[in-house]
Amino acid sequence: MLPQDIIRKKKNNENLTSEELKFFMDGIVDQSIPDYQVSALLMAIYFNGLNADEMATWTEAMLFSGDVLDLSHIDRPKVDKHSTGGVGDKISLPLAPAVAACGVAVPMVAGRGLGHTGGTLDKLEAIPGFSVNLSVDQFKKQVDKLGVCLMGQTSDLAPADKRLYALRDVTSTVESIPLIASSIMSKKLAEGIDALVLDCKTGNGAFCESLKMAQDLAFAIQAIGKGRGKKVTALITDMNSPIGWAVGNALEVKESIEVLQGKGPKDTVELTVALGGEMLLLAGICQKIEEANSKIVEVLQNGKALSIFANMIEAQGGDPKVCEDLGRLPSSSKTIEIKSKESGPLARIDSRQIGIAGIHLGAGRRQTDDVINPGVGIEIKRKPGESINKGDVLALIHADDKGIAEATQIIESAFSFEGVPPTNDSRIVEIHR
Repeated sequence: MLPQDIIRKKKNNENLTSEELKFFMDGIVDQSIPDYQVSALLMAIYFNGLNADEMATWTEAMLFSGDVLDLSHIDRPKVDKHSTGGVGDKISLPLAPAVAACGVAVPMVAGRGLGHTGGTLDKLEAIPGFSVNLSVDQFKKQVDKLGVCLMGQTSDLAPADKRLYALRDVTSTVESIPLIASSIMSKKLAEGIDALVLDCKTGNGAFCESLKMAQDLAFAIQAIGKGRGKKVTALITDMNSPIGWAVGNALEVKESIEVLQGKGPKDTVELTVALGGEMLLLAGICQKIEEANSKIVEVLQNGKALSIFANMIEAQGGDPKVCEDLGRLPSSSKTIEIKSKESGPLARIDSRQIGIAGIHLGAGRRQTDDVINPGVGIEIKRKPGESINKGDVLALIHADDKGIAEATQIIESAFSFEGVPPTNDSRIVEIHR
């Protein structure tokens, strides 16, 4: 077989055989197929998609491109959560230790920033000394001991996805249901989990801007999970404004710790509790969602979740004292106020533009080898629906010397007074169990 023949078939919207898909996947792993041909197939899939059989084969080929973990020696139910990506989405940081505090093992292989959205690994690396580069053996031992571990992909776990993930980010092929679904499930199935809770975001800051696209993605992931014998619950959540107040790696770690201290922004807490409750249901720890949600609230307020987070930081080489002293986290050298130029009810905040502004400051990547600045970011000061007076501070830019002018212009345009403000402040749109 020739890679160009496979690319041509998908370009012409023809279905690929399982042999063709596996051949191409093998070439991705051993790098016998160069980036330009992989990128060409990604673009063809972006425009023409994959049918159900193709997507199942593609996902399976990605899954078995490396090792699949066996966590059967851990006598707790093993449940993970995945978010399709959002702006200010730091939920994994308080969620994982909170669920672990309730007796569930959370083996989480997380990702880096993709497009305009932030990445869990980048946030964790804002904690001084924290390592996300663990061996599979270290990962398994920590999940067994602490009930939780957050690490990056190793070369042995879904290695095909690692290469595809990076190429999708820089070839504008991120927003594709089969590519997103197969990427998510190849990593999650490789973790050795029993079940998964999906946070599928919709709105101007999400890859799935429309509700229908978010639903289609959720159903695609549930179908893949069912085919592999895994339970998947999907929450559709609103991403029409940044989550919480903080956008930027160290800023989001601070906000996550505040949630673990029993405080934090209302929407960040809501998502943590809702997703955590569903994880407890899938684990069989609770039979009713009200009981499950209450357990998550309890461990956030009594310090048990924070203690596990501190233990995880220490186990992964980080400074656990950040949980007591947020000043130990990186910070920027400059703070710039963005003030409103008009008065009236704030109708919307364009989350995507806020994410792009963060990239200009150095909080995200333009290219795969860009170095993240952990201390920079944006602090949102007002939410849609609030009444604003001219001169009110809408946001704070935390910056060093990079991208201040560009970020200022973008953030100013992201706050809009045109249109009807939202009337519902809940982030939960739908739940599919």
